[in-house]
Amino acid sequence: GRIAKNKLHRRFKTDRPYQKLVADVSEFRYGQMSQSERIYLEPIMDLFSGEILAFNISAHPTLEFALKPLKEALDGLPELPYRTTVHTDQGFQYQHKQWQKTLKTHHTFQGTAPCQGNTLEI
Repeated sequence: GRIAKNKLHRRFKTDRPYQKLVADVSEFRYGQMSQSERIYLEPIMDLFSGEILAFNISAHPTLEFALKPLKEALDGLPELPYRTTVHTDQGFQYQHKQWQKTLKTHHTFQGTAPCQGNTLEI
């Protein structure tokens, strides 16, 4: 895949709804924290309101897992006089051609920032 440019440059505030959306895959470990005791969450959040527009939960962080909430969020956007940017880290899902094609189909910009690699253990 291809890594997109960082379009937000840590400018996370906006005065326009649906102008800046963010997505991230988070891993949650539980129990003995074995490979089978992990769950993944990907929300799509509007930085204007803090609203979660769509999300998915799965036992595996696949491309399909990441695409489901993206498509749901983008399909639900109203017609806007400006373009939306979806900002992510540089995970494999976001570098995939299908992710980038979905954004292009919806006339949406892609922005990325380096992965932080944080893990929350429960």
